[in-house]
Amino acid sequence: MATVSLESLKKSYGKLEVIHGVDIEIEDGEFIVIVGPSGCGKSTLLRMVAGLEGVSAGEVRINDQRVNEKEPMDRDIAMVFQNYALYPHMSVEQNMAYGLKIAKVPKPEIEARVDEAARLLQLEPYLKRRPRELSGGQRQRVAMGRAIVRRPSVFLFDEPLSNLDAKLRVQMRLEIKKLQRDLGVTALYVTHDQVEAMTLADRMIVMNDGVADQIGAPLEVYANPQTEFVAGFIGSPPTNFVVSEAVGAPAGTKVGIRPEHVAIVPAGDGRTTGAVLYAEPLGAETLVHLVIPGDQFFTVRQDGAVAIPAEGQQVGLTWSEDDEMRFGPDGRRI
Repeated sequence: MATVSLESLKKSYGKLEVIHGVDIEIEDGEFIVIVGPSGCGKSTLLRMVAGLEGVSAGEVRINDQRVNEKEPMDRDIAMVFQNYALYPHMSVEQNMAYGLKIAKVPKPEIEARVDEAARLLQLEPYLKRRPRELSGGQRQRVAMGRAIVRRPSVFLFDEPLSNLDAKLRVQMRLEIKKLQRDLGVTALYVTHDQVEAMTLADRMIVMNDGVADQIGAPLEVYANPQTEFVAGFIGSPPTNFVVSEAVGAPAGTKVGIRPEHVAIVPAGDGRTTGAVLYAEPLGAETLVHLVIPGDQFFTVRQDGAVAIPAEGQQVGLTWSEDDEMRFGPDGRRI
């Protein structure tokens, strides 16, 4: 299918630089997720690959060919947007076929490609319906089908599941992953949802204010975050950060401990103490929220079968030093 290379990629609007030099080599058939909070530059980065945003510096290469100056239609990519972008007056079949019709693909081939995509996406019963007659998940399948029939080298997804409810998002991300595997196509996928990123990605780019803070496999990034930002953004509930004085670390450092690595023990027995604010029983697990010295908020994830401490109770908190993540004043891992 395709390799994609981003080389020292930058984007500026006048004197304002919003992408600060992103480098990554994407392998043929790899699923890359670009993740980060609103305003971090993830969609801008994707749109630069698509040709919808100009490149201020650096290169975008697809199959080792520079495409900076090429129009989107000449990059052999297909994009799936958050808002589906379907023609309301056309049927599902017509929406999926429209791009091929404009490209003057022979009618028998158009029909064959649409039929194949409809079968893959389980849209065969809906081919004659209009978009308004479909559910949100079905509309997103149509948008994906429109991309599939083009047989592009690279799929680009810009927060495609944001408009769906939680249950449907889970179902659709499984379908997207399976579809990408079955087609063997290279994919770049933008999301602000770190759970989505963890479950979909072969590798992910964690964006922070226009910088790729860390690139790596999801579990590698989770286990070994290289910056305080990544440690706080990847993982739910997020990492606890405590100032050095609270846990005896060197001055000027922050210590990060994931909630699942902490145990509640009797007051006086732990590494530090905490006052219970409230608990969230979630069935299989319980999240216990506390305040520790220095008025720092702290969360513990414990097994749902373990007794929940009372609100206001003073408890001890303990963890293994091996589970600590230490960050210097610049926010980078020590």
